[in-house]
Amino acid sequence: MSSSGAVRTSLCSLGLALVLLAPLALALPPSAQKRLRNRAEVDAQLEQLVAGAPVPTTLSRLRYVGEGEYAAERIQLYLRKAVDERTRRNLTAVLAGLEARGAEPLLVRLASDGDSPVRMYAAQGLGKLRSRRVDVLMPLLEDKSNGVRKEAAKALGLSGNPKVGKALVTLARTEPEPEVRAELLAAVGRVGDVKQVDTLKEFLNSDSESTRFAAARGLCHLGAPEGFAFAKKLLGSPDRFVRRQGLELYEGVSAKKAGPSLRPLLDDPDRSLAAGSARILYQGGEPKMLEWLVLASFNAQGEDKLIYEKELEGLRLADDQRNAILRKVGAIQ
Repeated sequence: MSSSGAVRTSLCSLGLALVLLAPLALALPPSAQKRLRNRAEVDAQLEQLVAGAPVPTTLSRLRYVGEGEYAAERIQLYLRKAVDERTRRNLTAVLAGLEARGAEPLLVRLASDGDSPVRMYAAQGLGKLRSRRVDVLMPLLEDKSNGVRKEAAKALGLSGNPKVGKALVTLARTEPEPEVRAELLAAVGRVGDVKQVDTLKEFLNSDSESTRFAAARGLCHLGAPEGFAFAKKLLGSPDRFVRRQGLELYEGVSAKKAGPSLRPLLDDPDRSLAAGSARILYQGGEPKMLEWLVLASFNAQGEDKLIYEKELEGLRLADDQRNAILRKVGAIQ
């Protein structure tokens, strides 16, 4: 059966299921009816994924529908039956993107799978969950696949466990792949191991631009003056691309540490820098910046509006949340 035929079949199955469930659903409270419909939609989306639907489309729809924990349970059942390599990879990629806490045990098992893309997605998923399973992630830093090592390094950084800092910086000295080395150095900062500040400073003299950049990122996370000095130099460039590189160094840094550098950028003529600064400050613990972004988007026109909406899209702000903010600030009734 073709991919499109399988999709039509799954949609027909969904329709039939809803018809059969209709008498039961009508006897349930409205909230339960909604959950029933959402779960039927999850099943339909996963059927389409197995039939060949693209991962980004499936993941976007599942996030919109909700029921992430239910979706994770269903994916586990599909993985037990799936033998096709592509299907297993796609299922694992969606599982990783759901950020469902109940998926962690399955992601842990998949991290030792025989297929390297599956291991890579599993590490990515553990990172999104900020998993503390250092025992699972550390061995992946020795994996033959660059992608697996890179995602494992990123996940370890997100674990917030400072005890892995020394091991990360040690591996960075011998890691041959620049992208993986960069993730290792950035992770040293993310885990908060302040004992590694001096070592990270050494990497600022590297011949590799990506290595210098990653070391500066790690230092910014640790609140080291050398990291912020590196970032401010980039922000002071007349080149818009270079300035955006400087802004990237503050990704994931607390608002308390990043505020002195980023708040002045809220008035910058380059609205992409202003919007990015607001989003980073919000994610770093400054809730008022969400109101700033929503109101700025509400008042903006044309290309500027698209800039603000791009930042808001990553925050997955629901329409009712947006409207509540606009009512609070008096922009709408």
